[in-house]
This record gives sequence, structure tokens and C-alpha cells, in this order.
Amino acid sequence: MTGKQTLTAREKLMLSLAILFTLVGAVLQIIPGMKFSGQLSLAIAVGCLLWLYLCAKAEQSQAWRRCKKAFVVCLCAGLLLFCSLEIFLLSYGTRNDEALPADAVIVLGAGVNGATPSLALQTRLDAAAAYLTAHPDIPVILSGGQGPGEDITEALAMETALRTRFPDKTFLLEDKATSTAENFRYSKALLSAAGIDPESADILIVTNDFHMARACLIAQRQGVHTLRLSAPLPYGWLTVNYYIREAFALVKTVLLDW
Repeated sequence: MTGKQTLTAREKLMLSLAILFTLVGAVLQIIPGMKFSGQLSLAIAVGCLLWLYLCAKAEQSQAWRRCKKAFVVCLCAGLLLFCSLEIFLLSYGTRNDEALPADAVIVLGAGVNGATPSLALQTRLDAAAAYLTAHPDIPVILSGGQGPGEDITEALAMETALRTRFPDKTFLLEDKATSTAENFRYSKALLSAAGIDPESADILIVTNDFHMARACLIAQRQGVHTLRLSAPLPYGWLTVNYYIREAFALVKTVLLDW
């Protein structure tokens, strides 16, 4: 700020952005499926206010000017990493092995609204159904436990939905998992019980395009030999939200989930 404590045009812009992202974040927090984008918007608002603070302090000492430069460097590095991850996720999610024969299929669960599959889960079921139509005798594991706001397990919701298309097929239900890592950990036991070695067999993973890279990374860490069948979401704000969230989730998985 100036000596008269008036805001410059740049400071007014940053303050306006902070207010805007705060309002956007508050709204997104209450929209189903958009909570992460809401939290990210609030974080951006805090970043705008932090930048204003650093700009004011930078006028007082060399040390604060260095802090301001460090903030800019970190921000640029973070944006570069984020853009690189998004390109990787978009590219990886478009690669499919649907033309290859598999020894078994694992359909990873997603949200269930009461007892109804969410949009993300329904697209996974549609992709799985198309593959099963071409390979009707292949063993299938439906993997997903019960989370907040869900009246039944994701596995049961998937079985109910697929049963209308494949009334005579036997599905193996894994209904305990509450994370992708648990999806594979518990599904491996079902595969072994069915006489399938997950480390040597070709296991087709069915999940959404944005989630495929992280799912395969976790599967490979657990010794599951994977093929991929990505289910794309219809483009929209929800898809953008999932891709943004997945970049942060991938970093967490790489660094912390061992």
C-alpha cells in the first residue's frame, strides 16, 4: 500500500480476486462432487491475500523482498508441475486395452447416491458392460465398500445395475474397500481364491479416465499386472473438478502411499 494507505490498481485486483475466490469456494463446498474445487478456491484466495502481504512487507526490507521472490518461484514451479501432471493424466486416460483379452476384470467403485450409481460410476459400468458383452465368460470383481451418503455398498450397487444386462452372470463382490489401495488389496484375495494369479494374469482395470493413472500405479505397487479400460466422463465442470483433484491425489500417492 502507499503512504496514504490507498490501494493501487494491482492491489485492488488482488483483493477483488481474493473476495471472488472466497465466494466461489463457499458455493462449491455445498455442491455435490465439487468440494475439492471449493477448497482449492479458498486456498487461492488465501494465496492472493498472502501476495498482498508480501508486497507490502517487501517495501520494508531486503529479507521480505527475498521472501516475495521465493513465493513467485514456488508458485511458478507449482503451476509447471500441475500443468505437466494434467497433460500426463489426460494422455494416460485415453489409452485403452479393450482389444486385448484379459484373464479377469476389476471394476473399481465410485460414489453411490443412496442406492443409485453416480455419473462417474455409471460410466464405469457402461464401459464394463461393453467389454463383458464381447467377453461374456470372463470373471468379474466389483470392488467398493459403503461410504457416507450411500445406502448400500458400491459393489452391490454395481451388481444390481449390471444384473439387468447380464442376468445369468456370476459377479464376485468385494464390498469392504474404502480406497483405491484397498480395492486392489482385497480384490487380489478374491482373484487368488478364484484360481487367478494377479501377478502373472492380465487383469483389466475399469475406472474413469482421470483416475486410471493413479489406479494403475497403485495396482502395480501391489503386484497386479494390469490392462486398462478407461471410462470417459461427459465434459463439464464436474470432469474438470475430478481432473484437478486427481493431480493432487497422484502427488500424494507417489510421495506418501507406500
